[in-house]
Amino acid sequence: MSPTFVRLEGLSQGYGRRRVIDGLNLTIGPGVTGLLGPNGVGKTTLLRTLSTVTPPKAGSLELFGEEIRTEAAARRARRKIGYLPQDFGYYPNFSVADFVYYCAWLREIPDKQAGEATDRAIASVALGDRAREKMKSLSGGMLRRAGIAAAIVGAPPLVLLDEPTVGLDPEQRLDFRELIRSLAREGVGVLLSTHLVEDVGAACDKVLVLHGGQIRYQGTPKKLAEIAVESAPGDSPLERGYMTVLASVRDAQKAAVS
Repeated sequence: MSPTFVRLEGLSQGYGRRRVIDGLNLTIGPGVTGLLGPNGVGKTTLLRTLSTVTPPKAGSLELFGEEIRTEAAARRARRKIGYLPQDFGYYPNFSVADFVYYCAWLREIPDKQAGEATDRAIASVALGDRAREKMKSLSGGMLRRAGIAAAIVGAPPLVLLDEPTVGLDPEQRLDFRELIRSLAREGVGVLLSTHLVEDVGAACDKVLVLHGGQIRYQGTPKKLAEIAVESAPGDSPLERGYMTVLASVRDAQKAAVS
């Protein structure tokens, strides 16, 4: 039986009076799950919650079999989570190796393992020849790859990626897809938030469509493509399937108002 890394029950999240996620139930285990949804529907908020950056407003968050109720529990969970925010911070004068090593230290990877883990993570994103270059000198795509290395250093069992392929060229995106497929083969759970539907189709075992604070579709990319309405916008069956789900949600919202 596959392990469950994440279990959400009745999760609600928001800012002030604005409810972004409302009563969401979800489990995540090994494999690659793609997270799709329009801007502003809560994808980043969900990843921030799963990474324990933002505590839930209501409902329960369970990580690796432990409900996260205290800072001590959150800290234990963080040791097992790799997280790449959409906009991540770094010290400009750090080298790539310094940055990835620092992230390993934050995750409390033992010093005896951190150096080798840093080298492996940097090599996996093809930045080995840039390891001693300063972060401030990197291009946007290289910065993104350094961020991915920081998320996977030390082989955490759960990896959360928010728009990881922004700034990557087509060849680098292909390399990224193979990287996350290799993580899945090792039993890692990857949650990939993206606007690039083709990345989901190529690399994900499962896809979630988030809209209106709820998961509106949960299943394989193949099944999502199969529910596509032929007249829906999109250049592929998967894009049309995604747009079909969004259209059905919007139609239901309009009917509820009228």
